[in-house]
Amino acid sequence: MRVDIHQIFISPGHDFVGRYGKGRENHGIQARESVNCTAGMGIEGDRYYAHKEDYKGQITFFSEDVAARLQEHLKLEALDRSAMRRNVLISGVDLNTLVGKRFQLGELVLTGSEECAPCFWMNEAVGEGARDWLKGNGGLRCRIEQSGTLRTGETELEILGDI
Repeated sequence: MRVDIHQIFISPGHDFVGRYGKGRENHGIQARESVNCTAGMGIEGDRYYAHKEDYKGQITFFSEDVAARLQEHLKLEALDRSAMRRNVLISGVDLNTLVGKRFQLGELVLTGSEECAPCFWMNEAVGEGARDWLKGNGGLRCRIEQSGTLRTGETELEILGDI
């Protein structure tokens, strides 16, 4: 199936992890046209690169369609997609259907580990009510099985089977 990769983001540091009760950090988000993804490691330059062995969130995805519905639901004039703190903004596929699947996306082979469950920080990063609304639609965490470069634009996604 054809999918569209709208945006790719990386961040050099953690804004929220381990920050409960302390407020967020501000490491910034960098938009990229392409990123190098390394099997078993993650996205080069991202905060989760080589985070820990067999980490289930080596690359994360968020649906553009869900972002648009969230923006409408919260009555936001604009919604900066990078606020979701996911790496890849994509459309053309229901991300929930990729949990437990092995799939090829362009050059990459990935396994869908689990939903990116929204944390309490979503209300601060996006807007009040975002966390509850996003339950069940928080995005997708994946492991990278085959290295490659991921680029914005239209690309092919092929489901290879169950994991």
